[in-house]
Amino acid sequence: MERFKSFEDLECWKEARRLRIFVKDVIVPRIPKDEFKLINQIRSSSRSVGNNITEGHGRFHYQENIQFCRIARGSLAETLDHGIVAFDEEYISEAILKELRAIHNKTLKLLNGYIKYLKKKKDG
Repeated sequence: MERFKSFEDLECWKEARRLRIFVKDVIVPRIPKDEFKLINQIRSSSRSVGNNITEGHGRFHYQENIQFCRIARGSLAETLDHGIVAFDEEYISEAILKELRAIHNKTLKLLNGYIKYLKKKKDG
């Protein structure tokens, strides 16, 4: 389909993986166990970013790939929102939220670039 043989070659997927690992290793351990809904939501949304990039990459048509990347973008925003909730509830520090924002912003930039690339390929 394109010059990327595997989804693992995609910079946006690599950064989404970094986001997921950051959530798992840095944020989730700081959230109290009785906040299981928040834990499940931030885990799920952070996983969904890379999952949707991967699913889109596995599709045959560019438009389908673009749609899955848009869904990934929504999950990315959701992950940041859950991080803001964790900060507001005083589970994570401002420094951790700042790092989450930095990873979010880099992932978003790379994802938007990939979407732009796919649109160009689709339009020929």
